[in-house]
Amino acid sequence: MLSRLFNRRLFWLLILALVVSTACVFLPSPDKAPATPTGAIPTVPPAAGDTAPALTGQNLPALETQLTDLYRQVSPGVVAIRVYTDKGGGQGSGFVYDREGHIVTNYHVVDGAEKVEIDFLSGQKAWARIVGTDKDSDLAVLQVTDIPADQLLPLPLGDSDQVEVGQIAVAMGNPFGLKGTMTVGVVSALGRTLPSEHEAQQGGFFTTGDTIQTDAPINPGNSGGPLLNLRGEVIGINRAIRTGNSMFGEPTNSGIGFAVPSNIVKRVVPALIKTGHYDYPYLGISSLDDLSLEDIEKLGLPTTGGAYVVAVVPGSPADKAGLKGARAWDQDTQEAIPAGGDLIIAVDGHPVREFNDLLHYLFTYTSPGDTVTLTVLRDGKQKDLQLTLGKRPR
Repeated sequence: MLSRLFNRRLFWLLILALVVSTACVFLPSPDKAPATPTGAIPTVPPAAGDTAPALTGQNLPALETQLTDLYRQVSPGVVAIRVYTDKGGGQGSGFVYDREGHIVTNYHVVDGAEKVEIDFLSGQKAWARIVGTDKDSDLAVLQVTDIPADQLLPLPLGDSDQVEVGQIAVAMGNPFGLKGTMTVGVVSALGRTLPSEHEAQQGGFFTTGDTIQTDAPINPGNSGGPLLNLRGEVIGINRAIRTGNSMFGEPTNSGIGFAVPSNIVKRVVPALIKTGHYDYPYLGISSLDDLSLEDIEKLGLPTTGGAYVVAVVPGSPADKAGLKGARAWDQDTQEAIPAGGDLIIAVDGHPVREFNDLLHYLFTYTSPGDTVTLTVLRDGKQKDLQLTLGKRPR
């Protein structure tokens, strides 16, 4: 099962089903990449040298030195978060975003918070106010004001589009309340699709895409902490883990963790600081990909790639554009995967091999109000549909 990492009483966690969400599309607006936050350390494009070296006797001391230097460099910018709610409290992690005292963490860490405390590794503590939250990306921005300026060390954001599988990944945070913890692994996979925290009006949850998978050990309390490359750049924000249960019944790390990619942070966080919310482009479809060969043959699909449209929200941009779902949105069917839906194979000429390719293109290159061309296969024939993106319902 999939668990968020926020540590509430006895590490009470919300458990998410580890299946591809069939809710509506997660689509951050990517008009322009925002400038480096005021006072933040300038970002440097990651080099191709972050892949894991073979740990031989020759290079092991060099890697150890690199990791210890990284810890000294980054740890002052990582914070522990203590949350007080009417049901008790809990703990999470975060990091300093800029010298104005903005802290980035997960939405689920501060959900329901009455008071939020920020603890720095130096021992400094301060109350924080919640500036903005975004359920779709599971991000939140806090701000501390009563803290010495020399305690605010912003961490630079890397380019998550340049992250590669096999690259060393370093997680830092507050697992089980153990402040200043550093763990090391690799980037295990890219482009994972997970349910978001945003429940759709029609039922189910909107979808997040482009999620980074890592085997760097992360546990309850790591939520909101940074996932870093060896250059000290934030490439993701630790969000959830696939869990087992310990002998005490607590969720434990299984070697499969998930992080919000830094390029989503670059787009969402400035909007949260400015307006307190972020608007996403919206299609209004329920989609499946990674169909088995047996499913593909039963559905009569001519190709093994693409995003299969199960249902279309009535009145949505997809509905207005004429996109065809396999069933009505509110239809209750015993058929696991009904036939008759469009198979999306391209967006604006860019191939869609899986649902996440569609998500990645939309939140990288489009925003609400833009018109895109979806290429679909319908009844064995290729068809282009013009679709004007809406704004995701809040």
